[in-house]
Amino acid sequence: MPGKKVMAVDDERHIVRLIQVNLERSGYQVVTAFDGPDALKKVETDRPDLIVLDVMMPKMDGFEVLKRLQANPETREIPVIMLTAKAQDADVFRGWASGVSAYLTKPFNPLELITFVRRILSGRDDYDDGEKVWEV
Repeated sequence: MPGKKVMAVDDERHIVRLIQVNLERSGYQVVTAFDGPDALKKVETDRPDLIVLDVMMPKMDGFEVLKRLQANPETREIPVIMLTAKAQDADVFRGWASGVSAYLTKPFNPLELITFVRRILSGRDDYDDGEKVWEV
């Protein structure tokens, strides 16, 4: 689904950059944000097709961002991939129960993230490609 717009939200700039480089090399447009309020503001102006969202961020955590996105009729249908270091069963369950499209834990494989992005944006469950992944 190249040409689609993906927003990467994380307070760790190197993580945002890693996501951005890999998605751009796969043909996606990437919008970046570094905290929850910034993400919500940019969602209104940039209208991403999918959001990759960290949980632990200053000002507003990812679950609050997700809650606000889902409360807004104009943004509630945007798929969200949680990408976080919170890997306990309770955290993963909370993510799935909150309505995320995927829940990935850090450290993560960029190829896995790209595969999830493609699957979600294409609506397919059988996406498998041998795409090259770029490290930053």
